[in-house]
Amino acid sequence: MPNPSRHEPAHTTSQEGDRRGAARGAAPRAAAPGDPTGSTRDTDRVAVERVLAGIRDAGVQQVELQFADVTGAIKTVAVPARRIQSVLAEGEWFDGSAIEGLAREVESDMYLRPDPATFSIVEPAGVPCARLICEVLTPGGEPYRGDGRAALRSLLDQAESVGLGYLVAPEIEFFLFPAGDGIGPLADDPSSYFERSRGRSRRVELEIVSSLEGIGIRIESSHHEVASGQFELDLPLLPALVAADAVTTLKPAVKELARDRGMQATFMPKPLADAAGSGMHTHQVLVDRSGRSVFDDPSDSYGLSAVAKAFLAGQLEHAPGMCAIVAPVVNSYKRLVPGYEAPVAGSWGRHSRGALIRVPTPVYQDTAPGEVFGTRLELRLPDPSCNPYLAFTAMLAAGLDGLDRGCELGPPLEEIEHGFGGSAHSVTKPLPASLGEALDALEEDDVIMAALGSELMELFRSAKGLEWEAYRRQVTPWERETYFQRC
Repeated sequence: MPNPSRHEPAHTTSQEGDRRGAARGAAPRAAAPGDPTGSTRDTDRVAVERVLAGIRDAGVQQVELQFADVTGAIKTVAVPARRIQSVLAEGEWFDGSAIEGLAREVESDMYLRPDPATFSIVEPAGVPCARLICEVLTPGGEPYRGDGRAALRSLLDQAESVGLGYLVAPEIEFFLFPAGDGIGPLADDPSSYFERSRGRSRRVELEIVSSLEGIGIRIESSHHEVASGQFELDLPLLPALVAADAVTTLKPAVKELARDRGMQATFMPKPLADAAGSGMHTHQVLVDRSGRSVFDDPSDSYGLSAVAKAFLAGQLEHAPGMCAIVAPVVNSYKRLVPGYEAPVAGSWGRHSRGALIRVPTPVYQDTAPGEVFGTRLELRLPDPSCNPYLAFTAMLAAGLDGLDRGCELGPPLEEIEHGFGGSAHSVTKPLPASLGEALDALEEDDVIMAALGSELMELFRSAKGLEWEAYRRQVTPWERETYFQRC
């Protein structure tokens, strides 16, 4: 199906842009980034005009150009609104070391190319401001190979070339805590799973949803999660690039709104030892060029087509290698433990909440052409600390590899649990138990490494290697309490 998230902003050549780049140390550009011919499409012109009209109508004075570094952290360059037309055409210079996470400090000249389809009006501190999400280009106009958004776009384009579109619906969990240095339960929120909170946190939840809808992030539903102060925001099925943009924007927006209400929000995977952690379960559907699901087969007992089975098998096979990408922090592996409905091995099923991939009961009803209902694959491994561009790239690469190789799907976890289909040990792969093990598994996964590219993986592994080594050097209060007197 045509990928609705694919946009190529208009570009022109500008002597003024060359002078600005040269003044900052960049080589003068013979052509603008991303389009050496300066050609445009009609759809690009319409999108740019929409941006300019939106800025005029809202009285915007500044535009934030946003991009995500390799760890998924949002970085921003702000430009006056009067400059946005030339920025849309030529890109904007910035110091490329900002995209390299925690690992490197070498300065390099890079350019941001805004995607006009991501335009929205935001109001930090009540001041009208516009936001555009960008991809990163080299001074020569080539996509920067260390940019996760470009990596996801590239793989989506490859899938589109063979007639497949990748849609995802993330479920993003987070905690609200009282403001302050420590963390603790909210006094007015004793609620549990799907109960309606009636305290201040309930009001903040409603305001969060309203605020996100106001900046163009559609929320399908929201509800209270298992722990006190824990909530979930569910996005609808969206093209993967659109969904990754939404998740990237959502997290800092939720934190800012909570802070303004005298609370603190965290997307940390496991902030409390004796409570369920926060995941980012992600529903997935592959669609054909007409927009119809290729995962759905009503004649199968689980509703799985042959394509869905091979895709699912591919993700199970690559789950250990995916771990470092979709569960990328030390704390992620405190969530992936038995007893909290989180996966610990590569299994699948419908009824077991410990399955790595769950196949919810398909929904069948009359729909308009192009709408997707039926079978979805719910990957329960990711958590909200991940960089969604990298995560969705790894997930799609794993599934497509299963399709390419015709991977066979083993029995579901329900059969294993009831003594059918062999032992769990014989048909499932254990997941890494730490970030260190996950990084080792990633090194051994040629498919995930190739999908993300050598430069992006060098940055990621370097940043995460530093994080893991810093953690290993820590002496925790638990260790002192347990061993100080004993040893």
